[in-house]
Amino acid sequence: MIPYILYTALILTACFVFYKLLLQKETFFHLNRYILLSCMIMAFILPLVPIPQQLSLRKAAVEKPVEVTKIPVSKIESVQSKVQTVEPTIVEQTNETFNLESGVRWLVYLYWFGVIVFALNFLMQVVLLLYRAYSKSVIQDGKFRIIEITDDKAPCSFANNIFINPEKYEWETYNQILLHEKIHIEQKHTIDLLLAEMVLIFQWFNPFAWQWRKALEINLEFLTDDQMLQQDTVEKESYQFSLLKVAAPQFPLSLTTNYNQSLLKKRIIMMNSKKSNVHTTWKYFFLLPLLVLFACLFNQPAAQSQNLKTLTSQEELKENLDIKSEMKTEGDWFATIKGNTVEINFKSNETDNSSSTFQLSELANIPRDKQGTFALTREAGTMSFNGKFEGDKGMGTYKFIPDAAYRAAMLKEGVMVKKDIDIIVFYMINIKVSYVQMLKKNGYNDIDKDQLIPLAALDINEAYITSIKQAIPDIDLDNLVPFKSLGIDKAFIEEIRKAGYKDVSPGKLIALKSQGIDGKYITDVRNSTKGDKTDNDKDSEDDDDIIAFKALNVDQEYINSFRKLGYNNISNSDLIAMKSLNVTAEYISGFQKAGYKDIQVDDFIAMKSLNVTPEYVTEFQKAGYKNISASDLVALKSQNITPDLMQQYKDLGFTDVAIDDIIGAKATGTTPSFIKSMRGKGHDFKNLEKYIELKAVLGN
Repeated sequence: MIPYILYTALILTACFVFYKLLLQKETFFHLNRYILLSCMIMAFILPLVPIPQQLSLRKAAVEKPVEVTKIPVSKIESVQSKVQTVEPTIVEQTNETFNLESGVRWLVYLYWFGVIVFALNFLMQVVLLLYRAYSKSVIQDGKFRIIEITDDKAPCSFANNIFINPEKYEWETYNQILLHEKIHIEQKHTIDLLLAEMVLIFQWFNPFAWQWRKALEINLEFLTDDQMLQQDTVEKESYQFSLLKVAAPQFPLSLTTNYNQSLLKKRIIMMNSKKSNVHTTWKYFFLLPLLVLFACLFNQPAAQSQNLKTLTSQEELKENLDIKSEMKTEGDWFATIKGNTVEINFKSNETDNSSSTFQLSELANIPRDKQGTFALTREAGTMSFNGKFEGDKGMGTYKFIPDAAYRAAMLKEGVMVKKDIDIIVFYMINIKVSYVQMLKKNGYNDIDKDQLIPLAALDINEAYITSIKQAIPDIDLDNLVPFKSLGIDKAFIEEIRKAGYKDVSPGKLIALKSQGIDGKYITDVRNSTKGDKTDNDKDSEDDDDIIAFKALNVDQEYINSFRKLGYNNISNSDLIAMKSLNVTAEYISGFQKAGYKDIQVDDFIAMKSLNVTPEYVTEFQKAGYKNISASDLVALKSQNITPDLMQQYKDLGFTDVAIDDIIGAKATGTTPSFIKSMRGKGHDFKNLEKYIELKAVLGN
């Protein structure tokens, strides 16, 4: 939870800095409002969105299969907690860990305490405003409720309620205040403030969140002032003078929109400032790359299929050995004979069930059709059974008796198995003292009992360890489990190295094997992607991309299909992007047939992401637009501009209008119907750009 909140705070901070530096002084108040609202919402949504592995800048993600493999194996462990040791160094380390965890825990408590305090404050404000709105005398003015107050507070509005003391103001000023607050209500500015307050509940510790709320509030006042000055009955000088006359020593609650916000100087300066040019809207487009960068840097990469085989292997292991850490030394048993094996289910209470499969030859003197006893003895101890079999089915009670000599031998080898529930798991897997000694002989001296369980269950024997160590002498004990479960052997390691991975790490081997990547696939891909890169560049790039190639099925045939069209040096990252967007040779060929011979790969990726098709281009060519650039095609499609729409602008008299102007008109909402309505009001311009500027001034 805490990393998520901090990530949210980071996004909100970055967006605030972006707004403060580039957007705050622009007079596109409507657009600024949507930006402020969108960024607040995106700050909480963006951290939850997984991104494709190939777009993530979190390099550590490649090594994750090691951890993924280890986690399922731990499901067969008998005890989850580590045995406590008494060495002073361990105690000291434990104390340090405790202090750190304790500090983090108190920070969490402090955070949630703040959330509760600010949430209660928010609720109290809402309740107080509703009480004032419905406990005092009211004048109903259409959908507006005017509540007359008597105290010395500034006029304000909340939802459809306007709070004002009519005795304090002259008639003209009073009407301007009402008109001002009605604009707040009409445009639903209360929603903006409520969202900002809710953000503050969870971001109370973030100073930039408080600044964000202030910026949002200021922009709402700028927007309302701008709308006021467009009223025929309001003169700028008179309105500004009324702002100066309205002063209140007590300010309303933060959930309200206020006529007097103690921002008079800023508001008057903004009212007299020059309107922003429509060409400055380019600044707003830089916000999207900023958010994408945050996602690539911090978001969790989407899970890939490279873990599927590992999970399958672990599921098979679990089926063959279903031993729970809660298994008691006494309980009931239920058995089924299947050929030469006996599957026995051990049940110690209503919820604890464990099962294991034994060879029939291990069980002597099985009582058939009559009550009796039989036993199964292993190094770890003896399991005594009482009951009977009828046909292939049997049931009864069991009792496990651990072997004291076995326990002592394990302790001597450094394996802590002090509890009977530890030994019963070792018994089920049949872990022998000689197995531990074999591991120590091969250099693994610090062996944990929890490591032994998956090692023995997967039958990782000396021959397998020796062969792997011949290829990787310093192979870690924990890596042997995913190696064996995935079938990684010495031959596979040598095959990968011959394909160019000279210093391949165990984690990389696990990732490659889990995706089904072999030496032939690597060789084919490298031969297909040879270009102008140096060997070092190629190695560093391939190492990160080869798994993504396999996951997306980027093969030699796919790469060669582009070479036939003249694209010989496509980078790995572009190939990944093209495949993920389903950019095919047929797609590119369609554009070449339409006359686009020299389009860059990046342009194809952008066009495909917006579904710009050869048919879309053909429509414009039939309408007389022969040489539209790739970047303009992307812009046209992003604004959903069609040849029919462009013809509508021509019909209005804009015969020589540039494509950029059409794009700008559509982006700002300067539609043909808007132009017609403005001409009906006397605004008859010959230049489309004039209408774009007019639309920017009028807003919605």
